[in-house]
Amino acid sequence: MKALVYGLARSGRSAAERLEERGDEVLFVDRSLGNEGDLEALDGVELLVKSPGVRGDAELVVAARARNVPVWSEVELGFQLLPDARFVGVTGTNGKTTTVELLGAIFRAAGKDVAVAGNVGTPLSSIRSAEWVVCELSSFQLEDVHELACDVAVLLNLEPDHLDRHGTFAAYRDAKLRIFERAGTCVVPRGLGLPGVEFSADDELPAEPLLRGAHNRENAAAATAAARAAGIADDAIAMALRSFAGVAHRLELVGERDGVRYVNDSKATNVAAALRALAAYADEPVRLILGGSPKGEDFGPLAAAIGANVRSIHLIGAEAGRLATALGPHPHTLDGDLATAVAHARRLAEQGDVILFSPASASFDQFSDFEARGEAFRQLVDAEPPLSKH
Repeated sequence: MKALVYGLARSGRSAAERLEERGDEVLFVDRSLGNEGDLEALDGVELLVKSPGVRGDAELVVAARARNVPVWSEVELGFQLLPDARFVGVTGTNGKTTTVELLGAIFRAAGKDVAVAGNVGTPLSSIRSAEWVVCELSSFQLEDVHELACDVAVLLNLEPDHLDRHGTFAAYRDAKLRIFERAGTCVVPRGLGLPGVEFSADDELPAEPLLRGAHNRENAAAATAAARAAGIADDAIAMALRSFAGVAHRLELVGERDGVRYVNDSKATNVAAALRALAAYADEPVRLILGGSPKGEDFGPLAAAIGANVRSIHLIGAEAGRLATALGPHPHTLDGDLATAVAHARRLAEQGDVILFSPASASFDQFSDFEARGEAFRQLVDAEPPLSKH
């Protein structure tokens, strides 16, 4: 078969490797190759595999559909290459990676052969074999699934996000809900009005999670419901809940200097995630760093949630101006970049304060991705000298 792989980031390269392994002729299209507008690349192509970063309205994708060329996401290819594996799929606006990694820990505690893949960073198509696959599924990946069938499908939450890509919340919601197509057991938030096994942060759990915050207890409740649906016993679930310490860039304590704690929440790329971070530290004095590249969100709910415990707000990136407007009377400074904001917050901080980097924005104005942004924050913290005033 002649296949075209569109997008040569991590998942695209993995898809190309697997297609070539099975003997397919593979063509490549990528911005870096300068051939995104070459419609002749579709000549003779029987399948287009699209990386999640490629928009559905890209000229080449639209042309492929017009020619009745199947368009698959990389996770669709990965699923079809694992016919014997059982799948737990996890989607939602926030908490996906934490829940997926927690589920991986639960399955390992139960002695299961499990692979954790998908949007978490390991392409699904790179998994060669596993009894169980726990797969993080973004809206971008779910846009182009066709046969993907999860034994257990989990929706964590639904809040506005990626409106710059999907256009409307309804379109974003529709993409997310595709996880339930062909699913065995559906696991859904209580009160959302969707059919399935319900969960909430108030559920009784086999053990209290090690992770901080009400939102992480909700993630633990979702993971518990999903694991039980997959046949995992409560003792294995309890073991993982007590020991799982979380994932980088998600309310991650990266340092403490002179009684000041530094928390890296770079993965908070939307308002809903930043609201969860504020709630987790609502009882502690906070120096808050916000801002980054736009996603088309309303910052009003974020401004409304900022309490008296937030002692200073430091704005960075392309969204600094819009954030400043939304914050209104809340004292804030336009620090511009992350290094300036960290240094400024550090000068103001008193013993017991938390410097919370929870940007409520994407990262692409100043960083390649949220991981690079979080690592930059970590490095800035590591480089901070002790203050003599403490």
